[in-house]
Amino acid sequence: MIDDLVFGALRTLVANGDGTSRVFPDIAPQNTARPYITYQSVGGRPTATLDGVDATRNSRMQINVWADRRKDVSVTMEAVIGALCGDTIGAVPLGEPVSLFEEDTKLRGSTLDFSIWYRP
Repeated sequence: MIDDLVFGALRTLVANGDGTSRVFPDIAPQNTARPYITYQSVGGRPTATLDGVDATRNSRMQINVWADRRKDVSVTMEAVIGALCGDTIGAVPLGEPVSLFEEDTKLRGSTLDFSIWYRP
């Protein structure tokens, strides 16, 4: 499953030291220590043809990094890129990271979409 693949690649980047990590699908729980990573599938390339559905699927996976300081965001996003684009996952970034600022929480963030091919 694509969620397990992404979580497995990112979990050590923001590990808590007790076997858990700060990587979450969709949103992080309130008061999560920072930096943390969220991810969600935001589409992908279709693999169905008139011949049927291909065994290989594609996901456009959006990865978001949140922290108190811009430097922490940048360092963590670079680690995300390395983890996803390496030989194991082979993701392709769809552009470059986009900086974010969340007014309500005062958190700084970065978002980047990746194209990931995988077998379910």
